[in-house]
Amino acid sequence: MTSPENRRITDLGTLKAISHPLRMRLYRALFVARTATASQLADQVDEAVSLVSYHLRKLADHGLIEEAGTQSADGRERWWKPSSYGFSIQEEDVRDAPELAAASDAFGRTVNEQRVELHRRFLDERLTWSAEWRSASLSSEWLPRLNAAELSALGEELEAVLQKYDKAARAAEAAGDTEGRENVAVHLHAFPYRS
Repeated sequence: MTSPENRRITDLGTLKAISHPLRMRLYRALFVARTATASQLADQVDEAVSLVSYHLRKLADHGLIEEAGTQSADGRERWWKPSSYGFSIQEEDVRDAPELAAASDAFGRTVNEQRVELHRRFLDERLTWSAEWRSASLSSEWLPRLNAAELSALGEELEAVLQKYDKAARAAEAAGDTEGRENVAVHLHAFPYRS
């Protein structure tokens, strides 16, 4: 069963495994789909099934995904699912380990590039969405002056709000309430900077 908790990544091998751009795309696609086969994911990422299968096995080797029970009559298909609700990389786990810090930075860059591409795609396709979806989408920037403790508290509150909405949506979907639901990306960045 998928763990309802975030998995905290603390080892170099797992961090390097998820930092691979295709693996991160596959993980994201699998997280959205909840369960999928290599063939289904290959269609989504436009890669060969054999390559996708290889990368799925690498993610599984590091415990990021796991086999799901059979989801169809074809028992030969191998179904996958995320092994946890998500994962996190904490600064205190990487700060005193240069290799971990470098891998964490590489992961951050990979994720950021994929997030930018996802938002760019929305902007390019914006007019293909209904007026209701265009009005519901948001893009804002806030520039508060905070101390580190306040920023940390803000992050925890935002995480709790997003988790509340995601879990409610998952429960509604599991109960059959699928009308009008779409995948929604919420990207938050909060970091100090100097002018």
